[in-house]
Amino acid sequence: MADAAKCPDCQRINDVLSRVGDRWSVLIVISLAQYGVLRFNELKRHLGISQRMLSLTLRELERDGLVSRTQYPTIPPKVEYALTPLGESFREPVKAMGYWAIDNLKSIDAARAKFDAEVEDRAKSA
Repeated sequence: MADAAKCPDCQRINDVLSRVGDRWSVLIVISLAQYGVLRFNELKRHLGISQRMLSLTLRELERDGLVSRTQYPTIPPKVEYALTPLGESFREPVKAMGYWAIDNLKSIDAARAKFDAEVEDRAKSA
């Protein structure tokens, strides 16, 4: 197995993948890619995500340079989110993952059902 000397960027890669690979980040990128600029509450309604989780995830995506946040000096404040050029470059990998998930839903459901039945049978036998 590679140690830190052989993979000096492994921790940094792990940090990036943990952000861009989490459920909400992927769904936010998909939504912004599909609809363009969205306001906070539009994203919240569209995704069915809690306000706290959306705030945290958007903040991290903004920190990583994938999402831009534009605040307008209105009452009430208007804030819009959009993909940055870096976020746009992430569209294709996210799209590929989404299509893979859609294409394999039946197989995944069948594998889960089989696994769950085997676990149940083992529990009954024990």
